[in-house]
Amino acid sequence: MHGRVVIATLGLTSALVSAACGDSGRPPSTTGAGGDRPSSTGTVTIVSPANGDVIDGTNVDLRVELEDARIVPQTTREISPDEGHLHVYLDGALISMTEGTEQEVTGLTPGPHRIQVEFVAADHAPFDPRVVTIAAFEVRA
Repeated sequence: MHGRVVIATLGLTSALVSAACGDSGRPPSTTGAGGDRPSSTGTVTIVSPANGDVIDGTNVDLRVELEDARIVPQTTREISPDEGHLHVYLDGALISMTEGTEQEVTGLTPGPHRIQVEFVAADHAPFDPRVVTIAAFEVRA
């Protein structure tokens, strides 16, 4: 994949993704006081759960692939286009800020869910354009 923003959707239209700003699922824009944000060299893809998966149980293993960038543990105002960490959202709510590409998401309820992962700069703010991926999946009781 060559684009900087990879969005995998199941039944989500571009209008829904566009409307997902703010409280309805997409992380809010956090452009710093300096104004312009750098673009990133990275791309991020959700490997698991795959878009459209049906999960039995209340937990899912999230696996993410990050290419052309690396995850760094520190938080700093000195940002680089190939360094940052991941913000993970489940159904629009931030559930983790992680330095890893794998984690278990627990306590899922039956029904449809949407997981979103964004590669952000080391200062926790997004790159421009945003480096984000989304997968929709369903949990069976």
